[in-house]
This record gives sequence, structure tokens and C-alpha cells, in this order.
Amino acid sequence: MNSEALQFEKMTKTPTKKLVIMLGIPTIISMLVTAIYNIADTYFVTQLGAEPSASVGVVFPLMAIIQAVGFTFGMGSSSLISAKLGEKKGDEAQKIGSSAFYIAISLGILITLISSIFIKPLMKILGATNSVLPYAIDYGRYIIYGFPIMIASFVMNNILRAEGKSKLAMIGLTTGGILNIILDPIFIYNLNLGTSGAAIATLISQTVSFLILLSMFVFKRSIITLSIKKVTKNLNTYFEIFKVGLPSFCRQGLASIAVTLLNNQAGIYGDAAALSAISIVSKIFTVIFSVGLGIGQGYQPVCGYNYSAGYYKRVKESMLFTLVFGTILMTLLCILSYIFAEEAIAFFAKEAKEKEIIIKIGSQALRYQCIALPFLSLNVITNMTFQSIRKKLLATILSCCRQGIFFIPLVLILPALFELTGVELVQAISDFCTFLITIPFYIWFVKDINQKIKEIMADFAQPSSALEAIKMLQKVSGEVAKFDETVECHMRLGI
Repeated sequence: MNSEALQFEKMTKTPTKKLVIMLGIPTIISMLVTAIYNIADTYFVTQLGAEPSASVGVVFPLMAIIQAVGFTFGMGSSSLISAKLGEKKGDEAQKIGSSAFYIAISLGILITLISSIFIKPLMKILGATNSVLPYAIDYGRYIIYGFPIMIASFVMNNILRAEGKSKLAMIGLTTGGILNIILDPIFIYNLNLGTSGAAIATLISQTVSFLILLSMFVFKRSIITLSIKKVTKNLNTYFEIFKVGLPSFCRQGLASIAVTLLNNQAGIYGDAAALSAISIVSKIFTVIFSVGLGIGQGYQPVCGYNYSAGYYKRVKESMLFTLVFGTILMTLLCILSYIFAEEAIAFFAKEAKEKEIIIKIGSQALRYQCIALPFLSLNVITNMTFQSIRKKLLATILSCCRQGIFFIPLVLILPALFELTGVELVQAISDFCTFLITIPFYIWFVKDINQKIKEIMADFAQPSSALEAIKMLQKVSGEVAKFDETVECHMRLGI
């Protein structure tokens, strides 16, 4: 049995709870390490003062845009790949993977060139004040150089997850993340490079992650091979990748816009200390949110494989388990973050001149966000379910809610009414509104999947032949019967 067939058997036979945990834990670790090495820059740069700390927050939305592009082609291709592998169409999966990888690198190079030319006005648009601008340019310049490898890494990472090989993806991301944390103090303090040093450390670590992930494909540890010969000339393939990845683009792209607006509002209704506090909270919350996102991304290939194979009962089981598991984890993190809010902010601001102000503003903003934290899992799981089964419009609508449809009006209205407190409240209220709007989408999907199961059971009740009975059993139980299992199937059917 080849690797593709073995992986199909694993994804459609392994008990769903075990499978979600097997794929989810490495993905959570990957997401956590990625988030931690992102905030490592914030931690080390914060010790240099409020302006350098604020510069990291200013560049963060730009990185979110690049993540949006990476996730668009990464999540778009991975959703299609898991579906094609579930349908046993390996050749089509190969074309999708190779095409997504090479178009991602090409776009990364283009964005790097444009961003490098217009770096100064770009930093101003992202919310840099006159005092913060020099630090933002120093930090942003090297971050921009890494855009092509960052985007390509997102694609490779998601392809490995689509195959159900999240452990391989974890190796690449965690190695680079740990290296970033080690290099940050060396470049910032020992080499006296300041904010530029933090960005250089990030660039080096991302390059290492890229090379490790690429090696997984070069040495054929993956099902998909990234061959230039398999890049398709069919524009419909790229359009389909983009359509399926559009929810991720909206989610990440709107997050970039949201953080930019939040930075601008913090600057208007506060000062550099307020901007620094909001920046720290954004990074902390990114770490917390990455746990929920990691669970969802571990669940995605399970959903994609089994839905495409017609094993709807397994889809329902895995979705319910992931939702409950995610909600419990988010609730625990909510309680811990609420209790230790001051300590969390103080950890990043302990050497800052404006320490007391940053802690006061940051802890209050973090506590507001924690209140809505347990409600995030429903949105994440429902959104990723629709993306996995290629319900592109529904997935896109849900992706736009949290950081777009609700957030953008709120970030413009609440600060005008409540000033800095309004800035602190925006994300929490937006998250709760998103939860409310997700409920009917979730109910609709559960009803739809129940109907599909009922239809299969109805056909199973009156099979037209022994062969059809075996096929129905496979659909209901989520098992792929081999030839030597035919007798067992007959016995279980009573024929």
C-alpha cells in the first residue's frame, strides 16, 4: 500500500477524537511557538522604551497582511488537497500543491519590492507617530525582506497539515521559533542593533523554518511534491485556490486593518504608552487565540478528508468533539488571563519608563478581551468546517465578522463615546457579536449533516444487493472495507 493509501486509511479509520488530538496538539504547539516568537520581539524591544515597543505594534499589521496572503494560498490549497486526497485524486492534489507554492513565492517577492520602495509612507499609514517612525522603519525593513519565505512557509505548513502530517509542520515552525527567541537578545543587546536586531533575528529564524519545511518535500516525507513541472497553467485552479482561501484572507487581512485602526485610535486617545499597552495586549491575545486556532487547524483535515469521502458521521463527531475541547481550553485560558492580567503586562513592560501606565491600560484591555474568550471556539470551528467542505461564501461571511463587520464600526464608534476605554472594549464586544451571528450557521450545518446521515441510513435499510449493502456500511461506519473484510461486512449486515 502506497503512502497516499496509508494516509487515507489513517484519516478515515482512526477514531475521530484520537485523530483530532493527534493532529491538533502538534498544530497547537506550532501556533503557540509562532505566536511566542512573534511576541519575543515585543518583550525584548519593550525594554528599550515605549517608542521602540510601539514600533513592533505598528509593523504587526503589515505582518498580518503577509500572513493573510500566506494563509489564502496555504489554507485554500490545503482544503482542496485534503478534499482531493479524500476523493483519491492524488494527481490533482499534486498540481494544487505545486501551483500554490510557486505563486506564493512570486507574490512575496512582488510585495517585498513595493513595500521596500514605499516603506516610510507605509509606516505612517500603519499608525507610526513622528517619534515612533524611525524605530518602525528600522524594524520593518528587515521584516519586509522576509516576506517571500514567510508566505511560502505558510503554504508548505498548511499542505503538510492537509495531508494529516502536522508533526512534520510542527518541526519546521518550532525550530525557527525557538531560534528566534535565542537570537533576539543577542542581536538587540549584545550586538547593540536595537529594533533592527529584533527584525534580523526574526528574518534568520524564518529562513531556517523555511529550509526545514522545504526539506520535508525535497526528501519526500510528504505525499505532495513541490515540482515546477506540476505547476498548472489552468487559471481556474488558481481561482479556486483563492476562492477557498478567501475566508483566511478576509480573516487575516481584516485583522491587519483592525490592528491598524486600533493603533491609530490608541494614539489619538492616549500616547506612546497607550499605543505600547494596546500592542502588548494584541500580542498576548494572539498567543491565547492561537490555541483555539490550532485546535481548529488540527480538525480541518479530518473534516476535509471524511466529508469528501462521504463519512458524514465522522465529520459530525469530530466537529462536536473539537468544539467542546476548544471551548474548555479557551475558558481555562480566560480564567488564567483574567487573574494574571497585571503580571502578564508587567512581564513585557518591566523595564519601560511608563511601566505603571502601560500596566494599567494593558491589564484592563486584556481583561475585557478575556470575557469574550470562551465564545471564540464556535466561530473558529464553524468557519473552518465551511472552509474544509468548500462552502466558500458562508466561510467568508463568518471570517469577515470578528475583525471586519463588527470590529471596524465599533473601533470608530466606541472610542468617540468612551475615549481610551472604548479602545479597550472594541475586541471583546466584536467577539461576542460574532458568537451570536455564528449560532444559526452552526445549527444549519448540524441539521444538514444529520439529514445526510439519515439519507444514507434510509438507503442502508433496503440495500438492492450485497455489494450495495457493503457500500452503505462503509458510509455509515466510516470504514473502508478491504476485499478480505467482505465476510465481516456480510455478517454485520446479516446477509
